[in-house]
Amino acid sequence: MPTSADAASDADLVRLHPRLIVVSGQPGSGKTTLAHRLAEAIGCPAICRDEIKEGMVHAYGPGFAAATSDPLTMRTFPLFFDCVRLLLAGGVTVVAEAAFQHRLWVQGLTPLLELAEEVRVIRCRTGEEVLLHRRSSRLAEVATRSAHADTEAMRVNPDWDAIHLDVPTLDVDTTDGYQPALDAIVDFANG
Repeated sequence: MPTSADAASDADLVRLHPRLIVVSGQPGSGKTTLAHRLAEAIGCPAICRDEIKEGMVHAYGPGFAAATSDPLTMRTFPLFFDCVRLLLAGGVTVVAEAAFQHRLWVQGLTPLLELAEEVRVIRCRTGEEVLLHRRSSRLAEVATRSAHADTEAMRVNPDWDAIHLDVPTLDVDTTDGYQPALDAIVDFANG
């Protein structure tokens, strides 16, 4: 039977104001590393699209052949946004990270905007040489990258359409550390 302490807890839930922090950028731009560092500094989960795909490939087992639009890649899109939706609806601030271009972010984020008290976008950027170096390095060094079609992504997309919503947005140069510094990025995310 609920007690008065339970009622107070329920009343506290009404005051939850979850924030959605979107971290985006081209593959190799440093967004996953930043998303995890940001989530740790804020004290919230980071939901990363590539990690969802890697978990699906693990569940699939040996013999999976990654391709740009393979069936598991296509399943990660709705699952990623469902995870973010579930957390926001539960009153949880969340860092959402993916290499989606604008049209995919808009498609997935639009239904979520009413669940978040505030949305902040962080766009990771670096030069072409750094992007390609990071992509080739992780392909050679990170076993879970076999879940992705990284060999198909060994060129930089000159027509990359970065996310551009009508929300506070911060561009971060990830070439050598973070510019602005991590503390400033955390301050931006916290509003």
